[in-house]
Amino acid sequence: MFGFRPTFWPTVMAVPMVLLMLGLGVWQLHRLQWKEALIATIDQRIGAAAVPLPAGNDIEPDGWNYRHVRVTGRFLHDKEIHLLAYTERGNLGYHVITPLARQDGGYVLIDRGWVPTAKADPKTRPDGQLPGTVTVEGVVRHGWTQGWFVPDNEPAKNLWFFGDLAAMAKTAGVTVPPILVEAGPAPNPGGFPIGGQTLVTLPNHHLQYALTWFGMALALMVIYVLYHRKLERGAA
Repeated sequence: MFGFRPTFWPTVMAVPMVLLMLGLGVWQLHRLQWKEALIATIDQRIGAAAVPLPAGNDIEPDGWNYRHVRVTGRFLHDKEIHLLAYTERGNLGYHVITPLARQDGGYVLIDRGWVPTAKADPKTRPDGQLPGTVTVEGVVRHGWTQGWFVPDNEPAKNLWFFGDLAAMAKTAGVTVPPILVEAGPAPNPGGFPIGGQTLVTLPNHHLQYALTWFGMALALMVIYVLYHRKLERGAA
């Protein structure tokens, strides 16, 4: 009556593919909810008032990631670490990561901000080497692993390409919690390092992906129906 009679092999191939595409679309919708909740959590944490960073090394990285904190202590400038980094405009330089001897005991790594390659040597920015006791406000970040095309870190040359915080602390001869505090935008004397380098780059394309999978499933169903209707017309 409808000019449509399913055949065996096209049905065997098409039905699982349609179900798979629909399943992937639903999965992407779940991912969309998860990503939106994550972005909202990060925005809330960064925008909240700064709280004291807990003492000790038992700080849970994910639980404190992106939290706005403050910590007081003394910089160990002779142990600063240089992490290769580009600015948003593509300028090459380094993030200056310096251990802070905490006033309440222990140490923590502070990403003080970015400097151009010409300012990598601390002697070129003496005003920015803050002496004595300082209080740093910033955002907690956890470390990150080496990407596929990222070179190995070279601690002997003080050249770092990714955030292996444990190796950084070992090189500096200190014991730290598994987190890094990225200093806020408060200017340093002399202009360097430039703080406020925290970037929240969480792509959220899950809705587009879901619509793509649903659209492909719909297209396959249309092709399946039209194919069988053509067969029916040819057999008539």
